[in-house]
Amino acid sequence: MAGNMQLNFNNLEINNLHPQTEFEKKVFFFMEEWWSDAETVKVQTSGSTGIPKIFDIEKKKMVSSATMTCDFLVLKEGDTALICLPVEYISGKMMVVRSVVRKLKLVIAEPSVKPLKEINTKVDFCAMTPLQVENSLDKLHLIKNLIIGGAAVSESLKKMIVENGLPEDNRIFETYGMSETLSHIGLKQVFPQAEDYFTVFDSIEISKDERGCLKIFAPNLNDEVLQTNDLVEIVNEKQFRFLGRIDHVINSGGAKIFPEQLEALVKKEIPNEAVFLGREDDTLGQKLILVIEGAQSEDIIKKISEIQFEKSFHRPKEIIFIEKIPRTPNGKISRIELKKMI
Repeated sequence: MAGNMQLNFNNLEINNLHPQTEFEKKVFFFMEEWWSDAETVKVQTSGSTGIPKIFDIEKKKMVSSATMTCDFLVLKEGDTALICLPVEYISGKMMVVRSVVRKLKLVIAEPSVKPLKEINTKVDFCAMTPLQVENSLDKLHLIKNLIIGGAAVSESLKKMIVENGLPEDNRIFETYGMSETLSHIGLKQVFPQAEDYFTVFDSIEISKDERGCLKIFAPNLNDEVLQTNDLVEIVNEKQFRFLGRIDHVINSGGAKIFPEQLEALVKKEIPNEAVFLGREDDTLGQKLILVIEGAQSEDIIKKISEIQFEKSFHRPKEIIFIEKIPRTPNGKISRIELKKMI
């Protein structure tokens, strides 16, 4: 990690440090904002489900969130954390706040699709997007506790992680949350155990509305009860299974289809990114189509034809290959843009 700046929050002499890269300067700018007299900081949403917006968040709530994550992962003073996510978003800001709150040593790595390229020594804690993880498989053994957020962890990525031969004491989690919950409210283990349900942190209450969508009451993070558009199955007061977003649900011939579940099934069989969408149709209302990233391939079409879909109407009526599926700045698939493109 010779080329990466490291901040020791147990004994930080900020005046002696001189940020060199643009990203280091952004981290320092946020630290100045954090240590200012203001009680709030500005956070930008990703815009994956709508227009990006900026809102103010109370610092004390960010401290609560940081404490929950550090306690869940049993991080202790002096442990090493790595930031490789943009600090404009809550995900990057919270990596800094967790380091401040738990007095961690924070290594700064430029956000990129290969953030571990220059990392050669072990790190206790890191947060990454699925795309970053996919491009860092050869270095994952260096990270003791990895949380993956920003987008769902695909079945193909889970398979790559499991087949990677990681040490048993490495732990990898998928996160559930949003900007309004200050990063995440719960984790689901991907490795060494593959869990089906997210487990929420202490002091967080979950319930469903009449549509079957998740409601979150997290008074330490947000004063309001947060109403999501995520369809869930609640197992008990601390665990739930994510089914799909209600605004992604495709209504085809009167049948409701959850694209996220079909995408998980397809991605067990093919390595490409795959997205199910509903295209307007006079007969069905919406016709189920599958968009695949990459060059047209008869082999992929054959593999999809062999998938045992639970229902006949889960089989796509049309398969479209596209060079690049559009994404938001922090790596999430933009279904809105994709729909416009096709």
